[in-house]
Amino acid sequence: MKVGPLLRRARALRRWKQQAVADLAGVAQTTVSRWEAGALEPSAEQLRRLAPILVPNADLARDSGLKRLVVGSPLAVHLICDLTHRLLAASPGREAEWLVPASDLQGEPLFRFATDEIREAERRLDGIGWFADAATTAVLWVRGRERHEAIRMATGHCVWERLTLNDGSPVRLVTTLPPGAPLESGWVRLFDDHPRPG
Repeated sequence: MKVGPLLRRARALRRWKQQAVADLAGVAQTTVSRWEAGALEPSAEQLRRLAPILVPNADLARDSGLKRLVVGSPLAVHLICDLTHRLLAASPGREAEWLVPASDLQGEPLFRFATDEIREAERRLDGIGWFADAATTAVLWVRGRERHEAIRMATGHCVWERLTLNDGSPVRLVTTLPPGAPLESGWVRLFDDHPRPG
């Protein structure tokens, strides 16, 4: 992902104004606006200064309760950084779907394993206001995938829930519900093209 959209998302999730980002990077607010629009790219030094907002900690050090809930869940769930897609925690049910232990993927971005439908759903998040707090839960239908270098996926509804850690880092709880499981009415459907019975 280019820096501009990532910066815009990170700023929106943390509720920072462009001026606060400009102060962090040592530039004018108009420069931040140009970065976000893709008209200008930050220099290496500016990227280093932007690291606190672009690369959140999201290490669960102060969120042991959340980690305990995820790793103890009977559902197939995992928790990722909402900006970088780095794996933070996974339940035994989720780990059972994978071809490698979750510890091998800890801290690694999982987006490289995303299916086309997950990539399309990710592109639609800006449109539903995901990064501006308009939507905090979204659902999409995922066709299962048996073969991949590390991650298999079960068929079902994939539910994304946005949470915030104690350090302010945005994270996403990803839950796979089996076909036929009820969906809540407040969930935004990114798209839902699974076969309907009869």
